[in-house]
Amino acid sequence: MKIAQVAPLYESVPPIAYGATERIISYLTEALVALGHEVTLFATHDSHTRARLVSSAPTALWRDERVWDTTSHHLRQLDAVIRRSAQFDVIHFHTEPIHLPMQRFLSCPSVTTMHGRLLPADHGPLFETFADAPLVSISDSQRNGAPHANWRATVHHGLASGEMRYSNARGDYLLFVGRVMPEKRIDRAIEIARRAGLPLKIAAAVHPGERAYFKEEIWPLVTASQSFVEYLGEVGGETRRALFANARALVFPIDWEEPFGLVMIEAMASGTPVIAFRRGAVPEVVEHGVNGFIVDDVDQAVDAVRALGEIDPARCRQSFEKRFSAERMARDYLAVYRDLIDERAAAKAFIAAADTDDALQA
Repeated sequence: MKIAQVAPLYESVPPIAYGATERIISYLTEALVALGHEVTLFATHDSHTRARLVSSAPTALWRDERVWDTTSHHLRQLDAVIRRSAQFDVIHFHTEPIHLPMQRFLSCPSVTTMHGRLLPADHGPLFETFADAPLVSISDSQRNGAPHANWRATVHHGLASGEMRYSNARGDYLLFVGRVMPEKRIDRAIEIARRAGLPLKIAAAVHPGERAYFKEEIWPLVTASQSFVEYLGEVGGETRRALFANARALVFPIDWEEPFGLVMIEAMASGTPVIAFRRGAVPEVVEHGVNGFIVDDVDQAVDAVRALGEIDPARCRQSFEKRFSAERMARDYLAVYRDLIDERAAAKAFIAAADTDDALQA
């Protein structure tokens, strides 16, 4: 199958450090190549892939100080996709949905994975206008923001099997990994660690829009808790793998409807249990008592820290291998692609038959 993967240009594929969407696109692209498919990746020029790479920007836009208007670069990318659409059997968009007005005019079927939170006031009207646009959700929970959209499947994220370093021995610290945002509740993570009597390592990216929040709300908590809180900034590569592999647990104290939460399955792949608040996709990802604990408040989270000895690292890893591998993700998407291709072929056959009937009657 000839498949196009269209990535956002904010980060490279895979990203240097933070960038969940770009990381998933990388895992999916490489898994599809490994399964024997001909894949073209539309991404930044500094991306790394075994697929054919078509770039519309020299470097990740968020890391290029010269770039201000990111939309202009994504429009150039969209033009490149449209001009090449006849080369593919299917096009898979992972970008913000600026392509929806054009998806009806592509030379092949397309599908869009929505990677972010869906808001009824924004996405509800959007998907009413583009009711024919095939969509994939990354969790069933994510669909609540636009339940009547043209959902074709839910495909949970997956990781390459060797991406994380597995360890069956747990370390002496709790871990928070993610992005500095009010909804991620780093303040809760600090409180949980303090009350549980364990050190906390925070590996978190600070994007420009969150710098004031970090400076005013989070950094004072970090500096006031230097005896047990360590802020590491944005980390990637082997440093990131080691952090996951050696942690006692990953804390995921979210206060919003998280569409998936990639860090949770990164922890499971490392043999590290997850302590997560019951919001968004958490109940779809965490198996309570198997690969972690689902909690409703800080008190329950502290109790969960004390119960971590009940979680077997090997079962964490097994749950990852069974449910969250990149190959499983790729095969799930292939099923979606085949359905779309078959539907396009059936529609063309129907139109051709109707035209033949009209000609005979004439």
